[in-house]
Amino acid sequence: MDLLRSHLHKVRIPEPGSRIHKDECCVSFDTPRSEGGLYVDMTSFLGFGREHVAWNYEKSGNPVYLHIVQRRKPEPDDEADRPLKKPTLLAIGFLQFIGVEGGFTDQEPEYDEAFEIVILPEFTSLPFPSIDLPEKVRIAVDKVILAESADRKQQLASWVADKKKVSAHAMDLKQLDNGVIVPPTGWKCSKCDKTENLWLNLTDGMILCGRRLWDGSGGNNHAIEHYEQTKYPLAVKLGTITADLEAADVFSYPEDDSVEDPLLAQHLSHFGIDFSSLQKTEMTTAERELDHNTNYDWNRIQESGKDAELLYGPGYTGLVNLGNSCYMASVMQVMFSTHPFISRYFEKQSLKAAFAIAPADPTLDLNMQMTKLAHGMLSGKCSVPNQEGQEGIHPRMFKTVIAAKHPEFSSMRQQDALDFFLHLIDQVDQANTGNHELNPFTGFKFIIEERLQCPSGKVSYNKRSDYILSLNIPLHEATNKEQLEAFHEKKAAMDLDGKEVSNEEIVRPRVPLEACLASFSGAEEVPEFYSTALNSKTTAIKTAGFKTFPDYLVLQMRKFVMEAGWVPKKLDVYVDVPDIIDISHMRSKGIQPGEELLPEGASGDNKAEPVHPVASEDIVSQLASMGFNYLHCQKAAISTSNTGVEEAMNWLLSHMDDPDINDPISKDSQAAEQTVDETSVQTLVSFGFQEDVARKALAASGGNIERATDWIFSHPEAFSSVPTDSSTSNMEDDDAHIPDGSGRYKLMAFVSHMGTSTHCGHYVAHVLKDGRWVIFNDSKVAASVDLPKDMGYLYFFQRI
Repeated sequence: MDLLRSHLHKVRIPEPGSRIHKDECCVSFDTPRSEGGLYVDMTSFLGFGREHVAWNYEKSGNPVYLHIVQRRKPEPDDEADRPLKKPTLLAIGFLQFIGVEGGFTDQEPEYDEAFEIVILPEFTSLPFPSIDLPEKVRIAVDKVILAESADRKQQLASWVADKKKVSAHAMDLKQLDNGVIVPPTGWKCSKCDKTENLWLNLTDGMILCGRRLWDGSGGNNHAIEHYEQTKYPLAVKLGTITADLEAADVFSYPEDDSVEDPLLAQHLSHFGIDFSSLQKTEMTTAERELDHNTNYDWNRIQESGKDAELLYGPGYTGLVNLGNSCYMASVMQVMFSTHPFISRYFEKQSLKAAFAIAPADPTLDLNMQMTKLAHGMLSGKCSVPNQEGQEGIHPRMFKTVIAAKHPEFSSMRQQDALDFFLHLIDQVDQANTGNHELNPFTGFKFIIEERLQCPSGKVSYNKRSDYILSLNIPLHEATNKEQLEAFHEKKAAMDLDGKEVSNEEIVRPRVPLEACLASFSGAEEVPEFYSTALNSKTTAIKTAGFKTFPDYLVLQMRKFVMEAGWVPKKLDVYVDVPDIIDISHMRSKGIQPGEELLPEGASGDNKAEPVHPVASEDIVSQLASMGFNYLHCQKAAISTSNTGVEEAMNWLLSHMDDPDINDPISKDSQAAEQTVDETSVQTLVSFGFQEDVARKALAASGGNIERATDWIFSHPEAFSSVPTDSSTSNMEDDDAHIPDGSGRYKLMAFVSHMGTSTHCGHYVAHVLKDGRWVIFNDSKVAASVDLPKDMGYLYFFQRI
């Protein structure tokens, strides 16, 4: 006890906004349920496993820790006697929203929790709770135990990221001077005997029970009935009010949603409530929703039906779905199956070394969390058999770091695996700026050289670096055209008879990968190309090839197209991908003898754009005929530089809610470019494009990175502001580290997508490991039985 008193100055009492990591070690995947439990630093509130807490003491000198140990309670003898938890109405609504029936979480196991105070370096232990402990320690530990953990807060913030908004009724809420004073405890519904799920109406101070749930549990609807009678709009859930007011559950009846009340402290004070002294006793609506939906067995949305051998051990560790995180899991499983990632974050960097160079909070350091994820996936410690297959690991800290400040990846919404892959490249590149040897993506980078020839016969060459090759799928190159024609005739006849074709009878186009690659390197017309030789716009011919071949070649299959009416559609097509490809013939040869380069500029600079933006009447009229506002159509055409109807449509759909959408058109031709997302600009810059070109492309593509990349490829004149020889020499200086070698590759992994859009559905990864194909489906890892190689979205090849 004297030893503890000598370290009292090191013990901190958590404040309402403190980040407390009591669920998981910040450098490993140890939890309070692991062997040895979890140690929470009572100075920094960081959590550490038994093997790692000494590292923190050596680095920080912090000696006092709260040791948390959780042990699973024995299962009851009679399972039938166990009361089952029922899903909430919100969980049911969510599952209906995503199109999933059934599949609610099973009964969660229960745990006994034990605490003690531990003092390093000798691991001297003191019991907790104990009246002999100094008051400061008792208060600090109590607050740590009662506080919401940092991981839990992050999950909740992600879950409600696009939901919780400031209520329209909060700022001018009427509160009655009726003398009501709400006691700090002992609450009960004013109309029945309910003592849980109680809501305080912020207008008149009435305490009433919440909604009745589908199974008869919950409240008796008295709070909602009171609103229907009085129209008093806002209520706060008693039991969720603490010193951290932002976490309180406020509901707006007219808005029918959980909301924020910026004046909640004032509104509570009106009824004599001192929020700083209250403790949390109930879950918020969002917490209940999160609990049921993150525990949902996502594997059920994928067809199983195959008796696959479950796999365990190093490199066969599953990643638990955090709620629509399969896009991240599938990409990371592939990355940590490549030599650059295994070498960088596992073989050549220990957990201790990464922690030693990490900043004060390693939970926010990308290098630390990448290393933690690598050791979790590749060590095999978290890949052992259990009743469900394997527990796997929860990559929460990694997701928090990689998604920091990104509005989409930090949410619980499904994302495009390609967008995440590009974002990962950007983040890893920033973390290893200037050090190409440490950057594992160096081996993925390559240079594309484009050749343009105008009718004058003169040519220009442009170079750009990239990490993925995006391929169109030419359906007219299908190898099963006869079968397709017969199927369409049969389907047409069955449609006339009112019959439907079964899934087994459907015939889909089969397109060879070679045809997709040929569509990239084949000749393509570039209309509206400004020729410096002719001093006018004309149609040029563009061809493209590889200046360098990467160590790892990533191919994206463009399965999503616009059909009639500008509705996005996923192509129902198979791509026949061989195990080995040779793209040596796609190497660019550069300027050839006898070729004459286009002049760098022209007299009078005739290619200058007009000062004032002018909308293409053809584009505007087509959009207006679809029912869009004429002014909005003009803005869409101008903002996309009159590129085309599709580009204008994309811009229009993503800017319908802009606050200035109805403002008169500005004469500043740069206005659209100035409103693009800076993160997207930097992503394109990291791919080797000039910043001004990136801004122009994003403005023309509604902010979508993939469409912006396509725009740049089809508008090579965008580079004309920089002399070709200058940009080429810079490219060679900056990218001297880019690898090159043989054009022969072996397929080593692919990511598949199920669903009608990249922003819904499910992603899984297949990886070639130890001579056999393995499926990574979130936490499930198994030997592949029926390899769906022709259904991939992203294909990963390794140079032979």
